[in-house]
Amino acid sequence: MTTALILFAHGARDPEWANPMRRVQAAIRLRMADVPVELAFLEFLAPNLPDCAAQLVGQGARKIVILPMFIARGGHLKKEVPEMLVTLRATYPGVDFVLGGVIGENEAVVQAMAEAALAVAGSEFA
Repeated sequence: MTTALILFAHGARDPEWANPMRRVQAAIRLRMADVPVELAFLEFLAPNLPDCAAQLVGQGARKIVILPMFIARGGHLKKEVPEMLVTLRATYPGVDFVLGGVIGENEAVVQAMAEAALAVAGSEFA
């Protein structure tokens, strides 16, 4: 294994909160069976980003793409995540850590949310 993907989500105290993230993980795994796809969380749920990265590096990952599963770029992504990346890069200098764009700012995701909202609104206002 040389490349791995971490879906990085905020986390919540209720473990059921992660179920949609697990569904996304499963869908990606079906399409990319040869690439490890893991979940990591900023807080409340395990594993956290450093632990997840350590596991993947231990399994041979030399490039780790971190995809923020956030609706928008807020304080966590502007301050904490860049600091985490500095630490990860210093800890594993032979590993290329790549931070992907925020999923909620992706145009396809924006349009999918709009379609879902219109479907609900349409049934409510019909």
